[in-house]
Amino acid sequence: MVSATNAVLSTPSTASAPHAHVQLISGWRRVVLWPFGLLVRLWVGSLRIEVTAADMRNFTKCDEPVAMVLWHNRLFLSAMIFRRFRRGKPTYALVSASRDGAWLDAFFSLIGLHTVRGSSHRLGREAASALVEVLKQGHDVGITPDGPKGPIYGFKPGALIVTRRTRTPILLIGADFKSAWRLRRSWDWFYLPKPFSRVRMSCELVPAEALADRNAAAASLQARLVAMNPDREYQTGT
Repeated sequence: MVSATNAVLSTPSTASAPHAHVQLISGWRRVVLWPFGLLVRLWVGSLRIEVTAADMRNFTKCDEPVAMVLWHNRLFLSAMIFRRFRRGKPTYALVSASRDGAWLDAFFSLIGLHTVRGSSHRLGREAASALVEVLKQGHDVGITPDGPKGPIYGFKPGALIVTRRTRTPILLIGADFKSAWRLRRSWDWFYLPKPFSRVRMSCELVPAEALADRNAAAASLQARLVAMNPDREYQTGT
């Protein structure tokens, strides 16, 4: 993660400290990603999203900054969540400072998401400070509590550092795929919903007051996220 001043955070896509060693994708490599970004927008746009009125109210809560929390293997839906539910409100996601993270950073920039670069292993304290500044400026943040390397469906208490420091409410996001491919060679068995398939989306609002005890809150949120994101294939090992 990276430290950032207000000047750095106002940059169009990525918040990072000028001295931090953060891998970037530029030139022809970024150009190659553009058709992929277009494909993803079309792909996500074809999905038939099902959501209740109560969940929709939580998804579209825009009166204050929020932290959207979802499992790493649901990241394919980030573009849809950002465009359909958050009405294009500036959203920052934490992305690894590594070269793998550089590709994700470039991809996010194509679909309109901003990033803060870092991880729990590299530049962590500085990135937490950057995310705090993002929230103070009135923007949303996205957190994958089991990322970037797992274990799958493990809620790391450190994911709550930023929300507890800023007293920010959390939106827990769930997705139940009716038909999807799984990338079994990835540590999280990443989901790719099939085009034109149905996805049942859910969203729970967790007020800042419920996060006072970090470890207890992490255990509670993990259980709630698991319930909101059925994964019968992974649970049975089929």
